Amino acid sequence: MNTPRPYVREPARTTWYLANSGYMQHMAQELSSVFVAITAVLLLRGLHALAGGEETWQAFLTGLGSPLVLGLLWLLLITLVYHSISWFAVTPKAMPVQIGEGFLSGIIIAGAHYLAWAAVSLIILYFAGAF
Repeated sequence: MNTPRPYVREPARTTWYLANSGYMQHMAQELSSVFVAITAVLLLRGLHALAGGEETWQAFLTGLGSPLVLGLLWLLLITLVYHSISWFAVTPKAMPVQIGEGFLSGIIIAGAHYLAWAAVSLIILYFAGAF
């Protein structure tokens, strides 16, 4: 008499997301959140330096002027823009707006987010004295 052998599931590969471009985009979206966290820490460090007084603030600004940090800041900016754009692309699926029996077009939902992003950016630039 044969005894049944237990089913042994094959262990998952750590490169499962490379099999599909949609999975790769999702992983890039998730990885970009690490850069969002780095930016948050950098901004908190800037607030701490600002609270420390003129000398601490100037030392912080001098540190931001080094070529290595400038390269990091450009990388952070590019990654944050990618993060925002990729989230705005998914917004209509994550937040469908129902009006009566139908749903609002995804283009309108994403467009509203882009418009709000532009408005907030312009307000920040205005108060920062950029124009």
